[in-house]
Amino acid sequence: MTGIAEQGSTDAPMLPDKTSKRRVVAWSFWDWGSAAFNAVVTTFVFTVYITGSSFGDKDVITAQLGWALAIAGVLVAVLAPITGQRSDTSGRRKLWLGVNTFIVVGLTAAMFFVEASPSFLLLGLVLVAAGNVFFEFASVNYNAMLSQVSTARTIGKVSGFGWGMGYIGGIVLLLIVYFGFISPDVGLFGVTGENGLSVRVTMLIAAAWFGLFALPVLFSVPEYHSPAAARRPRVSFLRSYVVLAEDIARLWKTSRQTVYFLVASAIFRDGLAGVFTFGGVLAASVFGFSPGEVIIFAIAANVVAGIATIIAGSLDDRLGAKPIIVTALIGLIVCGLLVFLLHDGGQIVFWTAGLALTLFVGPAQSASRTFLARLIPPGREGEVFGLYATTGRAVSFLAPAMFALMVTIFGATYWGILGIMLVLLVGLLLLLPVKAHQHQIG
Repeated sequence: MTGIAEQGSTDAPMLPDKTSKRRVVAWSFWDWGSAAFNAVVTTFVFTVYITGSSFGDKDVITAQLGWALAIAGVLVAVLAPITGQRSDTSGRRKLWLGVNTFIVVGLTAAMFFVEASPSFLLLGLVLVAAGNVFFEFASVNYNAMLSQVSTARTIGKVSGFGWGMGYIGGIVLLLIVYFGFISPDVGLFGVTGENGLSVRVTMLIAAAWFGLFALPVLFSVPEYHSPAAARRPRVSFLRSYVVLAEDIARLWKTSRQTVYFLVASAIFRDGLAGVFTFGGVLAASVFGFSPGEVIIFAIAANVVAGIATIIAGSLDDRLGAKPIIVTALIGLIVCGLLVFLLHDGGQIVFWTAGLALTLFVGPAQSASRTFLARLIPPGREGEVFGLYATTGRAVSFLAPAMFALMVTIFGATYWGILGIMLVLLVGLLLLLPVKAHQHQIG
């Protein structure tokens, strides 16, 4: 690794000198399209559907969903840094973004075949878990592109704009599926709720949405070419783990604060993922929201989260990423505890404390991405964001496992809230000692 880059500085050499608005918009459309998976599949529609009474006991199925996502997290933890490393070496970052994205599109479309019957539960869980695995692989390459479309002065704004586009895309798509298929007794094309058809058709719409809006980044952002100083010979897949171990050891020696941040973000970003993954399930199972009411809440939540994230992106460039992350985590923990403690208060509790909770998720996610992006040496983005995936949301067995464990021990879904809050608290405590101003040296 060569060169020095300071967190919050304006002269990090790994970033381009000028931001292309066209490329930023094209890049951010992937975030817009990804709402089809994040909002519709994993949070507010499909996971709510398969944890409903049509598939069996709600508390039991909710725990099973947690274990399925935990297994998916283990797979990503093992594979994500290697896939990122190999995309850096091969110079095919955009290619693998496209491949993994369209695998997710295919898996989302396959959810159409999950009928409202206990015999289809396993298929539904497998598709959700597999979708999470390949979505994380795609995210590794997508996040690595951040340094290709932003500058040192705009990286926070660009990252926040991308996250905000994701939330806005979620709003638009949720409005389409709610008024087009889920809310009416007879929706577009004569679709009804019988045998879960309205939700199943929604999965086809979500797949088409993601596939369509993933195209701009593939056409407008040039393929990545690693700088000569960062190029390394290609090695076998298994040998990649040896190279990875050597790189981690070197990172520990040359930029220990980066390692500390990766560990801290491993915890708190997994908690952030848990908030959205189980938010819709909690709304339906604990607070009695109907599927339609869950979507209405989701639209409101995406409005709040999108505005907060775009604003926080500008503050990130001025104040630095760490203050944004710390403030957001404290806000999340306070609001989450209110939801847990007041769970008997009815829907008003979730509409107030739950909606306030969404105010902090996006800023924490976006600022975490920019914190790391400012530190990565050129030619290593895919690999380090692969580590970022592994040590963060990709190790997503933590929050789902804690959620499932709490539900299993206490026998009620609302205890899962406390499991996620504990994950966020541990992540916050590990983040506090990490130095916000740090150097990468090599």
